[in-house]
Amino acid sequence: MHPNAAFRWDDREAMRAFAVEIGFGMLFLTTPDGPRVAHVPFVFLDEDRLAFHLARGNAITKHLDGAEALFVINGPDGYISPDWYGIPDQVPTWNYVALELQGIARQMDEAALIAQADALSEANERRLAPKPVWTRDKMSDGLFDKMLRGITGFELGITAWRSTVKLGQNKSAEVRMAAAGGAEAAGNRAIAHRMRSLPAREGEG
Repeated sequence: MHPNAAFRWDDREAMRAFAVEIGFGMLFLTTPDGPRVAHVPFVFLDEDRLAFHLARGNAITKHLDGAEALFVINGPDGYISPDWYGIPDQVPTWNYVALELQGIARQMDEAALIAQADALSEANERRLAPKPVWTRDKMSDGLFDKMLRGITGFELGITAWRSTVKLGQNKSAEVRMAAAGGAEAAGNRAIAHRMRSLPAREGEG
């Protein structure tokens, strides 16, 4: 995570809300074959546990149960040109939002895997409202059970939360808003929105 204290994020509830909003991350693991990464959607089981599933043939799957892993969730990011600040003697930088979750992974039993798969589809289907929610009841008989045999479910018990919200907090509000305008004009609305959504620092009107 970024060493500048201005970019640290300590609000656990906000971090969790950010993770839920994204819903997708990268799982990193050191294996006997070297470092590996899997890209997976996930759901939270409670405040400090998230759940996901992997294909049985994934290079991480056979090594994950009981291992310490790192789960990374990335938000919007983008290049920031020095010209956008409107003040002299600036340098290019990259703004971004990122969350690292470290913990111990445990394989889930079949019932928990089914519950995870159902929760994952429901959470994402509800984002598509007013479209009716898809459920596995729409699948042909036996097909879900067959597909279930191709995946393995895991939960990650989170022992450490680390995050960076690097959005120009080290600049004045006026300068930051100018840079946000430049980012939006360049087509990066997501990072511009995050920059504008920052609460004002003490002393900023």
